[in-house]
Amino acid sequence: MHPILRKTATTIAGLGLVLSSLAAHAEGQIRIAEQFGIVYLLLNVAQDQKLIEKHAKAAGIDAKVEWVKLSGGSAVNDALLSGNIEIAGAGVGPLLTIWDRTKGKQNVKGVASLGNFPYYLVTNNPNVKSIADFTEKDRIAVPAVGVSVQSRVLQLASAKLWGDKEFAKLDKISVAVPHPDAAAAIIKGGTEITGHFGNPPFQEQELAGNPQARIVLNSYQVLGGPASATVLYATEKFRNDSPKTYQAFVEALNEAAQFVTANPEKAADIYIKVSNAKIDRDLLLKIIKNPEVQFKTTPQNTYALAEFMHRVGAIKNKPASVKDYFFDDAQNAAGN
Repeated sequence: MHPILRKTATTIAGLGLVLSSLAAHAEGQIRIAEQFGIVYLLLNVAQDQKLIEKHAKAAGIDAKVEWVKLSGGSAVNDALLSGNIEIAGAGVGPLLTIWDRTKGKQNVKGVASLGNFPYYLVTNNPNVKSIADFTEKDRIAVPAVGVSVQSRVLQLASAKLWGDKEFAKLDKISVAVPHPDAAAAIIKGGTEITGHFGNPPFQEQELAGNPQARIVLNSYQVLGGPASATVLYATEKFRNDSPKTYQAFVEALNEAAQFVTANPEKAADIYIKVSNAKIDRDLLLKIIKNPEVQFKTTPQNTYALAEFMHRVGAIKNKPASVKDYFFDDAQNAAGN
């Protein structure tokens, strides 16, 4: 072989090695951001049972899985866009916000749902019977004001009550507080926080821990039935560059959903262990077995929020259906 040709062949071979090592690195790495609550149980089970690693190994990959704990959709979205995580876990509201912002660029879309959970707005103020009774003296705790799914559902409820122009009426008395701290404030009483739009198990702990606590709003009532509140999403680049890792994650999630449905007792123990939760086990089991709670990865009843957010100008792009803001994967085919 001519020396120049030999040198070119060597260079190409070397470049191939570099590219293959980069691809291998991309394929193995997955960092997942979760927040607080039983809504992340599928991730807790996947972590405890090492399901992502299991499915990655079956695909010929040694997966390096990292778990990141954050609070609020804004923090999660920032982490995803800055490249610090591959999978984001947050509410449907933050997903729609970041889908809208990245359309035609990073193209962030939903990967899967974490299940259907009713979210309760709980108050310890005896004068508050409905959202119309909150005053300037009240403070409603949410994970992220105006961004979190709780905040968006509250806006939708406000729009139904006072009209679209007043959709953000309760934003000015809302405060961003992590669920554990907000729950402690509702149970204890005597703080400026008189309302908390939370999620399981914090909302149930509040109702059990303070005789004054009552449900003011149920997300299912606002959204018209069982709905995926918390979802997982990623960039198009991660899905394209790491297809095997992506698929291993989806398969792990589906296996976790089957595990929780079949083994609620074991799932409860895993939640307590992985999240280091200080919770009554019987209360936890009651939540997991609640007929209104469904552990499934197919998104359900998310479009009402998408349509509302576009109508009030919270997102610029109007999705035609759930297929616009969720990836075209098997688990999302029957989504709505």
